[in-house]
Amino acid sequence: MTGPSFLNGYWLRVLSNIFMYAVLAQGINLMAGYTGYPAFGNVVFFGLGGYVTAVLMVKLNASFGVAAVAATLLCPLLVLLVGPPLLRLKGHYFAIATLGLNEAVKEVVSNATSVTGGGMGISLPLPPGDAAANAAWFYYLFLGVMLLSTWITWEFGRRRLGIACRAIRDNETKSEASGLYTTRYKTTAWMISAAMTGAVGSINAYRMTYIDPSAVFDMAIAVKGFVIFLLGGAGTVLGPIVGAFFVESLQTLTWSKLLNWHLGAMGLIIMLVIVLFPNGFRDDLRLRSHGAPPISN
Repeated sequence: MTGPSFLNGYWLRVLSNIFMYAVLAQGINLMAGYTGYPAFGNVVFFGLGGYVTAVLMVKLNASFGVAAVAATLLCPLLVLLVGPPLLRLKGHYFAIATLGLNEAVKEVVSNATSVTGGGMGISLPLPPGDAAANAAWFYYLFLGVMLLSTWITWEFGRRRLGIACRAIRDNETKSEASGLYTTRYKTTAWMISAAMTGAVGSINAYRMTYIDPSAVFDMAIAVKGFVIFLLGGAGTVLGPIVGAFFVESLQTLTWSKLLNWHLGAMGLIIMLVIVLFPNGFRDDLRLRSHGAPPISN
């Protein structure tokens, strides 16, 4: 909480990225960890949240607060539109469909040149204040959204919605046979996931002051979010935060020490960690503390 009082702008940006990716992974966690639907293309809401914010601020002269709320609310509306047909798919078919959704929205944004700037991107208004003040402000924004998303996930897991989603994850056929309206629960979970992701996409766009389709609909963001989710452990409340701290700290370390090889080094280390901790840090460490080997899925 007190980071801005003793950290410089660089480390505040690093922590902001950790908080941002923790929220991205939390959104994936709600779908893949709790519901059993690997929303690999959830990055579509990150990009959509950023572009809704940019267009409203640039074209309609909206304040950031209004634009951020609109972005957070619009992403779940997209789920309402595409969720019912896509959620009929399962497993890797659903994952591929979400990737297709990301590419489709990216193409729409890229070709709506008069509104979005197309492939050239769009510049947002500069945040007020100097660099140090802005770094602290975005730090608190990302921290707030991360804490809120963590609380939402905790509440999600202990209420009827979360219990129903876990039943769907464990055996959807039996859940349907018992009278559970699975489509409604799956769609609701995805809407919450989309809102989380859209919120940090909105904040990120304003922080960067410029976005383009290739940057905010980037599959590298999706891959990193999924790796963080896997490392933290599926269906855990704090797992995405732990995974985000590990991956972002590792990226910062390899960038500073192995400038020319940081991507390769980071990839090898992450592969090694996933092999050693196939169920995430928490579950595998707990199993080993009881003398049991990790269980590979």
